[in-house]
Amino acid sequence: MTNNKPYIIGVAGGSGSGKTFFLNCFLAHFSADEVCLVSQDDYYIPVAHNMTPEENKLYNFDLPSTIDREHFFKDISSLINGETVIKHEYTFNNPNAVPKVLEIKPAPIIIVEGLFIMHFTEIAALLDMKVFIDAEEDVALQRRLKRDLLERGYSHDDVMYKWHNHVVPSYKEYLLPYRDVCTKVISNNTQVAGDIMEITDQISRELRETVLG
Repeated sequence: MTNNKPYIIGVAGGSGSGKTFFLNCFLAHFSADEVCLVSQDDYYIPVAHNMTPEENKLYNFDLPSTIDREHFFKDISSLINGETVIKHEYTFNNPNAVPKVLEIKPAPIIIVEGLFIMHFTEIAALLDMKVFIDAEEDVALQRRLKRDLLERGYSHDDVMYKWHNHVVPSYKEYLLPYRDVCTKVISNNTQVAGDIMEITDQISRELRETVLG
């Protein structure tokens, strides 16, 4: 076990808010031994292989109950205790995707990312900094469409059904109420990379001074 508790940053935002781009910009400021990332997306409880396409369309993946909350918390705790975490990534029902084996090594800065990290109280209690990535609904939808059609093989109708019936209601119930208690709220409504890069520059400078010293 390490003597110094790592600094834990929670990054939350709705689907299409630009969390991935923010994280990529942020991670670029650090080496692999300075920061590690734990993503809620890799803790979905596997169910899709038993489903027909119609069942898959109707199944709501945007509920806290779809996440293996206990495993998620356990792995974060292991990293805090200086232990390496090994697990398979989640491939979002894409039959052509071969899941990678993820080796997450402990680091002085741990980033925990996902939709429900504020709602899961035991995880929220671990966070030293809470970052909320915000985006207008129409902007987020266009990003979601682009991702799900190209990367995950969903049809346009499936994406729209899930957006209106699953994604938006879940965001409003399980994430939006926590926006005002976050350390930083970042609006990400443009495609201007420089805006996000400037913010990640600022945060990384602060962390170099206060955490990495």
